[in-house]
Amino acid sequence: MHGYDEPVYLISVVAKALNIHPQTLRQYEREGLVTPSRTNGKMRLYSQRDIDRINMILRLTRDLGVNLAGVDIILQFKDKIDEMEQEIDDLQVKLAKATANSFSTSTSLVAKKNIYDIIIFGE
Repeated sequence: MHGYDEPVYLISVVAKALNIHPQTLRQYEREGLVTPSRTNGKMRLYSQRDIDRINMILRLTRDLGVNLAGVDIILQFKDKIDEMEQEIDDLQVKLAKATANSFSTSTSLVAKKNIYDIIIFGE
């Protein structure tokens, strides 16, 4: 079993599996939409991540009628969103660790003087 990011599939295998011409995959590479790995002999090798990305490109172009320039923008936004979501996850983990280390259950951030809070609004 190969990893998700491990480049193992030749262009002919990917083209056949996705029912597209190998030239289409070369065009996607020229446009910068997908970047397969290369062997020492310069053969393209695609990972499962690359194949999933190509499937997304095909859905956008075939099903939604998006041109390749639009696909490029959509994929850039998707990559940025994925990056930000990962950053949020990392920050939540750091916050949880910091909170666990900094505060005991008996310590409160807000001191309450009685059961009722009084809010005064200025005129």
